[in-house]
Amino acid sequence: MNNQILMSREFPKVVIPLIKNAKKSIDIIVFDWGWYPDEIGEPIQIFNNSIYNANKHGVKVRALVQKRLIKIILEKLNIDVKVLHSGKLLHIKLMIIDGEIAILGSHNYTKNAFNVNHEVSIITRQEEDIQKLQTYFNNLFL
Repeated sequence: MNNQILMSREFPKVVIPLIKNAKKSIDIIVFDWGWYPDEIGEPIQIFNNSIYNANKHGVKVRALVQKRLIKIILEKLNIDVKVLHSGKLLHIKLMIIDGEIAILGSHNYTKNAFNVNHEVSIITRQEEDIQKLQTYFNNLFL
């Protein structure tokens, strides 16, 4: 399959089904991630709930985040999460599903990114690229 470009509001519509179909693992690196528990109908919270449900049903979810508040939220949901301890900004937006699909681009996991901002991300299934991204994730997640 060719790469797929996701512009602005397309991101949750395409990525949520990929999350729901995950079988083994979801690895995430993201700069900003918002949780909106009182806004269950918002695309971002549907996205968040799909991550939670995948983890709850046996998909191993690991997340590397920039903000401690997100770490606290994810820990309460029993998601394996770390804050990168580095002098560098963690500005990456990457999700790897089952080691077979990688989604990377400008989309943070926030209401603005899903509804308002100009954003572009790409989905790739290129095995060599995914292996490089998985190695990169694993090295940062140590």
